[in-house]
Amino acid sequence: MSARRRICVVTGSRADYGLLRWVIDELHADPAIELQLVVTGMHLSPEFGSTWQEIVGDGYPITERVEVLEPSDTPAAICRAIGRGVAGFGEVLGRLRPAFLLVLGDRFEIFAAAQAAMVNNVPIAHIAGGDTTEGAIDEAMRHCISKMAHLHLVSNESSAHRVVQMGEDPTMVRVVGSPGLDNLRRLPLLDRESLAAELGVPLRARNLLITFHPVTLEPDGSARQVTALLNALDALGPEVGLFFTKSNADAGGRQLSEIIDAWIVSRPNARVYASLGQRKYLSLMSHVDAVVGNSSSGLYEAPSLHIPTVDIGDRQRGRLAADSVIHCEATTAAISAALAAASARDCSRTVNPYGDGRSAGRIVSALKSVAQPEALLKKRFHTPGR
Repeated sequence: MSARRRICVVTGSRADYGLLRWVIDELHADPAIELQLVVTGMHLSPEFGSTWQEIVGDGYPITERVEVLEPSDTPAAICRAIGRGVAGFGEVLGRLRPAFLLVLGDRFEIFAAAQAAMVNNVPIAHIAGGDTTEGAIDEAMRHCISKMAHLHLVSNESSAHRVVQMGEDPTMVRVVGSPGLDNLRRLPLLDRESLAAELGVPLRARNLLITFHPVTLEPDGSARQVTALLNALDALGPEVGLFFTKSNADAGGRQLSEIIDAWIVSRPNARVYASLGQRKYLSLMSHVDAVVGNSSSGLYEAPSLHIPTVDIGDRQRGRLAADSVIHCEATTAAISAALAAASARDCSRTVNPYGDGRSAGRIVSALKSVAQPEALLKKRFHTPGR
């Protein structure tokens, strides 16, 4: 009997775990795979909800933990976190020696894991490369990870084309869709009454789900932009239910959370949560009238639920979007106009460009299809069209 293939999956936040959940599930259940699950970043922080507990609650054993976060989110602190991550992942990957490191997206802790894998000669499989998000430093980190990676598991044809433009081997680029959509097919969502009981507050006649992350290429603009958003929400009146999920651990995220925490104190129609978990988050998304902010979930998952999205500012600019997504500038007037447009938008026929909710199986099949992962380590530049 041949040895099981070791696949090391890194997850650093509620967001990427939500996208990776069913990939992890299929790897864990596959008798030909030995799953190595490494948890890092916001998962390990009580400030962000200690979401590692959700992973354990879902039945997946954690193999290693890599602490990276600092008590501050200044650019210097993020740099130190990346350094801690490279060192920590370097030691972990030296022990685990997986056939593939599987990472998703573009966050700084994932960037650190990819660097450590490169130095350790561990082949990298990268999910969601080739996407574009012009308003955040994530754009550069995502493309850097793609250049370090050996197997590219992209969400759409446009992203596949961009990865090939970077000189990557076209035979190692697979269009798999967004694995986050698998949640909508496989995770039973809560009805309105059950969700209200879980949240501890009833939903109102009209409700919004709001997430606003730092705009890392405009560090001085994030506070101004979230203030413009709050002013637009104030104009809706107290009869609209406002459900916030907190900002991530990017530079400036704590400041945004503090602004929102202070704002909701005098507004009984507003609630904020460090983390809702995937089931409650997607259940809430299915019952609100719009998703608002600058989170990728408004572009990835909301279209499949036929819920309009108000995408604010440049953070997601350039990312493929369904016709349910309304882009607007980060000013109070523009956000108010977009909210009004969302309330009139019919999304019943929206088609999600990110796939059919069957990405996990495609990703696992791709990981198993490479006969000799170590043979991918010596890369050469493939010039498109030659």
